[in-house]
Amino acid sequence: MNVLHFINAFFSDATHWKGYDGIPTRLVEHIQYSLMALALAAAIGLPVGLLTGHYGRGGNALALIATAGRALPSFGLLVLMVILLGFGKTPVMIPLVVLAVPPILITSYEAMRSVDPSPVDAARGMGMSESRVLFQVELPVALPLILSGLRSAAIQIVSTATIAAYVSLGGLGRYIVDGLYQHDYEKVVGGAALVAVLALATLAVFWAVARVTVSPGVRHGG
Repeated sequence: MNVLHFINAFFSDATHWKGYDGIPTRLVEHIQYSLMALALAAAIGLPVGLLTGHYGRGGNALALIATAGRALPSFGLLVLMVILLGFGKTPVMIPLVVLAVPPILITSYEAMRSVDPSPVDAARGMGMSESRVLFQVELPVALPLILSGLRSAAIQIVSTATIAAYVSLGGLGRYIVDGLYQHDYEKVVGGAALVAVLALATLAVFWAVARVTVSPGVRHGG
């Protein structure tokens, strides 16, 4: 039996579309975990990246932090957090946030440093405050690269949030974990296909956000 047969059998089974273990329920759970982790990672990474990039300081320290964050194994960190904190959402959020902060941190820093200094100097010469220079001059130009960091983090979170199932939470990872335990490869392949589709949908969402939020002049210039 090939992968396409498994996918067709999984999605054509009516029992997979209703109940607490139905696709809509698991999809909503997965999206909730992903949005929560992305929001936390953005709340940590964006301010630090924007401010250090604006002032041009701390780049080496950010690179070390990002490298350390990327080197940590998500599943190993999840197991450690469960041992220390017990079961629940918190042990799941920590590895997802640790995974997502580095791309947000580094790209927001690099985005600010890549802004042409001429308009920045001109804004300061006109007497604009540092906060206005940051949000009105630098941020609109840096926004495409910042969004690319958020997009990269979101894709990694969506793909990795399946680990929530290993600590008895929901999400699309339930199909993969339960399917492996039950030797139900139809469920395993179906769950993996759903995660892939959700990752592609995430790409589409960020493309749409960029079309709406990035000014045409910046987009065409980039």
